Parts: sequence; C-alpha cells; structure tokens
Amino acid sequence: MGKTIAEKILSAKSGTDAKTGQIVVADVDYVMVNDVTGPIAFREYAKIGSSKMYKDRMVLIPDHYVPNKDIASAVQAKEMRDFANEHQVKNYYEVGRGGVCHQLMVEEGFAAPGRLIVGADSHTCTYGAVNALSTGIGSTEAAVVFATGKLWFKVPESIKVELTGKFRPHVDGKDLIIQIITDIGVDGANYKAFEFHGPGVANMTVADRLCVSNMAIEAGGKAGIFPCDALTEAYIKDKVRGTYTPVAADPDAHYCRTLTYDLGQIEPMVAFPHLPSNGHKVKDTNVVIDQAYLGSCTNGRIEDMRAAAKVVKGRKVAPNVRFLVVPASQRVYRQMLDEGLMQIFLDCGAFISGPTCGACLGGYMGILAKGERAVSSTNRNFIGRMGDKDSEVYLANPETVAASAIAGRIVTPDQLEGQ
Repeated sequence: MGKTIAEKILSAKSGTDAKTGQIVVADVDYVMVNDVTGPIAFREYAKIGSSKMYKDRMVLIPDHYVPNKDIASAVQAKEMRDFANEHQVKNYYEVGRGGVCHQLMVEEGFAAPGRLIVGADSHTCTYGAVNALSTGIGSTEAAVVFATGKLWFKVPESIKVELTGKFRPHVDGKDLIIQIITDIGVDGANYKAFEFHGPGVANMTVADRLCVSNMAIEAGGKAGIFPCDALTEAYIKDKVRGTYTPVAADPDAHYCRTLTYDLGQIEPMVAFPHLPSNGHKVKDTNVVIDQAYLGSCTNGRIEDMRAAAKVVKGRKVAPNVRFLVVPASQRVYRQMLDEGLMQIFLDCGAFISGPTCGACLGGYMGILAKGERAVSSTNRNFIGRMGDKDSEVYLANPETVAASAIAGRIVTPDQLEGQ
C-alpha cells in the first residue's frame, strides 16, 4: 500500500515506516511560538532543566498583542524579548520588523516542501500550502522541541480533496474552504490531514492555498497539504532557507474519505455566526454590518489587498461602517505603499493598521460592541470572538469584505455594481 504525503513526511522525519494510526517520534524542522504562547513555553523549558537548546529551529514572533495594548501584554512581550536575548535566539522578529506569525513563517523561508513544522498556535497548519506537514501544538510541547528537537506524533488519516475547474471572478480559496467546512462540519476532519489533488490545484494561486490550509483546523484538521508544483517553487524561490525535498503521495495511497469540488461551481460564501461551518451563499443574504475587517493570517497577504483595493477604488465606505485594513506583515505593508494601495484605501475612508492579530482574536483594535455585526476575512466567528458575546462575526473573502464596506451590508462585488 502506498503512502499519503503525511505518512511520507513522518516516515522521513522519524526514520520509520510510518503508517496511519502509529505513534512516532520525529525530528522537527522548526518550532514557532508567539507572544501569548511563548512565555509559557519558556517557563516549561526551564522546568525541563535541559542543557541543550535547538536554537536554530526556534522561531519567536510577537504578533497577537502587537503593539502592546496594556501592561499585561507588555510583560508578555518583554518576557519573549528577554528570552531571545538571553539565549541568543536569532530567529526573533521584533515589532516593526515582523508581522503575523504564519505570514512570516512563509515569507522568511522557514516553511518549505517536505518539512515538519510545529507551532504553538492552532493555525500553524497554514504551511501545508507549500507542501509542508505543519500543525499546531501546545506550549509545553513547544518546550520539549526546544530541548530535544523532536516531538511525538500520531500519524493522521488523510482526506483526499479532488479539485477540478477554475474559480470564477470574485471567488477564491476562502469560498472553497468555507464550502468544505460547511459540507463536513467543524469536526469532520478531526485529527485528519486534508490532501488536495487534481487539475484544479494548478488553477489556484499559492495565496489561495495558504488561505485554505490555514482554515483546515476549522474542520478539526491536523493539517491541510497541497502538492509542490511550479507555482509553489516560484512562490518560495527567493524566500526559502536551505534545501528542501518536495513530497508527493503515491498513486495507491489510502484515504479515509474523498471529497470532490469543481472550482467553477463554487460561489461567494459567507459563514454566519457562530461557526465557520454555517456557510451561506452571499447572494442569498441581506445582513447589515457595522464593521468590515480585511487582514489576518488567513487573508492579509498582498494578493488579498490588491483584490480588495480594486473593489473600493473610487468609492467611499458606507457612512455607518468602519473599514479596518490590516496587512499581515511589514513586507505586505511596504508593498501596499509601493503599489499605491494605501492611497486607495485611505481615499475610500478605511483605517489602516500595521500588522497585528489584535482584532481577529478579540484582543483590541477593532472590538465589537453588543449587537454589532462585522464581516471579516479572518478564520473564526465563535461567540464573542471579536468582542461582546452578543456581537456577530461573518466570515467572507477579501473582495466580499471590501464590497460590503462600501454597501453597508454583506454583498459581492457583482452585487455592488448592480446598486
């Protein structure tokens, strides 16, 4: 019996013939922590009492409360900064030189085909878009990787997602993943890896793949893995660190389930409160909003900013709407400046922030009051996710978010043109 991509990577990293359901101990290429999960990992590492530290495999990225919103978050950030300085951890990304952790892990070349990457953040599964096996872990587990360079894994079952066709205008990876999660539920892929296959993959940009892999966890997925193709190679060419080995599934690999989607049949979707699985076609909705949020590790890339800017160019944000634009990294911020996107967003009436996770997790810089509604390009819409427990978050793609900011209600760009 052949192997899936997950089985192959875990076999290579563990030096065993890893098969679904087995427990293996594998060498980890990189372990990432942020300003919320890092301090806990540092304290747990100290408890281990190890004389070793795998510094070159450690990546420290403050992003959740950047810049610090209060004394407590400043203390967290200082603990991370002090740890990096004390142990001379070179892969530390200070405020003003970094961004949202999952964007940086790709931008800075840590993520690459065939690598095994863990991070103390649930959306670490993002890097499967570039053919890595990446998954979220806890802070205690991160401390173990600091000390040993290894971690145990249960080899996951894999769900094959066969893709054909090509997205229509104003449809992208966000719509695909909302459709998938709606179809199988938030527990439909518990401890399973999604593997994406078929001719439709070649018609998806890497930015779209990053969005899809990012939200694999919203169906309970352990990972969301794409094959390495020419688009992957081109995307990471000037970023990647060191060498890498692409991994492809064997033709006779076993999958626990197969899902099939024609990208041309996917429509603009919106996930209603309070689960990402509560998907509806945008054309069938009529939801008035108070806030539109463009950004996050899901949809804060330059491709997302370009698409949204095309929608709002020459238009004005609706009078009763706040439109927040948050690039996912300093690099994306600079690209927006160079390409004139900042001017477009400013002219339409948007508020532009430096990179931060703040509003996405309900931390700050975009908190919702009781009864308020936001359409957001983020990845979660749980009760109280972006503010008051009686607020509502609707998840949609960047173009829908931008169009909705102009219309004052959730619409697609096509519907905006018709107004």
